[in-house]
Amino acid sequence: MLRNLLDRLHPLFGKGGRLETLYPLYEATDTFLYTPGDITKRASHVRDGMDLKRMMILVVVALGPCFFMAMHNTGFQANMAIEGGLGTAQEGWRESALASLGRGHDPGNFIDNFALGALYFLPIYAVTMIAGGTWELLFSIVRKHDLNEGFLVTGALFPLTLPPTIPLWQVALGISFGVVIGKEVFGGTGKNFLNPALTARAFLYFAYPAEITGMAIWTAADGFSGATPLGALAAADAGATIQMLTDYSWWDCFLGYTQGSMGETSTLACLLGAGLLIVTGIGSWRIMLGVVIGALITSTLFYFGSSSESANALLQMGPLWHFVVGGFAFGTVFMATDPVSAAMTEKGRWWYGGLIGVMTVLIRVINPAFPEGIMLAILLGNTMAPLIDYFVIQANIKRRTARYVA
Repeated sequence: MLRNLLDRLHPLFGKGGRLETLYPLYEATDTFLYTPGDITKRASHVRDGMDLKRMMILVVVALGPCFFMAMHNTGFQANMAIEGGLGTAQEGWRESALASLGRGHDPGNFIDNFALGALYFLPIYAVTMIAGGTWELLFSIVRKHDLNEGFLVTGALFPLTLPPTIPLWQVALGISFGVVIGKEVFGGTGKNFLNPALTARAFLYFAYPAEITGMAIWTAADGFSGATPLGALAAADAGATIQMLTDYSWWDCFLGYTQGSMGETSTLACLLGAGLLIVTGIGSWRIMLGVVIGALITSTLFYFGSSSESANALLQMGPLWHFVVGGFAFGTVFMATDPVSAAMTEKGRWWYGGLIGVMTVLIRVINPAFPEGIMLAILLGNTMAPLIDYFVIQANIKRRTARYVA
């Protein structure tokens, strides 16, 4: 029945139809639900079951554990604050909605946590998809090409990098900047040299720092505040530890029960997603491992080479802590491996990943004003990726030339 309905609507959106202008929207809906009608059938072509649509959908599936933690941990942190009486919570529409459903603020109740977190996360996700999707549709209509599935991933990644209390109008503004300036002005998906979701996040980070950094934005309950592990350590005196400042253990950070951007707190959730991306061949394990190796070497050098009297507490953060705090795991698995903005050559991916790992720790430790680090490191890696590939290719050409001349 659905197939027949789409076939009957096709003349309206096809060439000469009354709704021809909106054909990209029809085509995106059709190919999302069914295999495209125009496919390669002759034996002279190499065919693969993994097309762009399936690739993007699998990335969204890999983000499933992060979506879960975005809602569960957001509600958990809020209910912990309210239950602990750390301030006077103002009754907002989300709390009223929970009350109308007979739900309370029990941090030990999974449904209470998930429901409250969903009331924060889902509006942000909806605004991202509506605002960003509108820009994608507009550019598709003007350029007369299909509505690309790449926005499915951008629209999934961006809200996971945001705090729960960010104003929705800033969400719309940020994703608009990421889609238009970070991707469409360069020609759309496949031609952008920066990750659009990270570009949108960076824009908000510098344009509206009060709503994207600080203590007051992380706890999804009015009247409460809490520092992220990296933020607390960046403002601490020498000798302080994350566990001392925040009461978070290493396992808390690994599992994701900390303050932070909604979908970035859980290293375990990111590892589950990494497994799917590596098995399906979508995410480069070379890039992921390169980031880890680069960060491990740099953080180890700082850890053992710093003085115990140093005023910078981040210098004394152990290498294993770097892997589980902030957005390190999320950026390594989902952002650094973006197939469009990352290095293309196999050897270049090692250098690209290593550069991101080294720069992440350098930014975190040397400049505590940017304790996160991974966001700026990946954007730097994006700009360097073409140069890295160029040198790798030139080195290969020189080796081949020398081999055949001899």
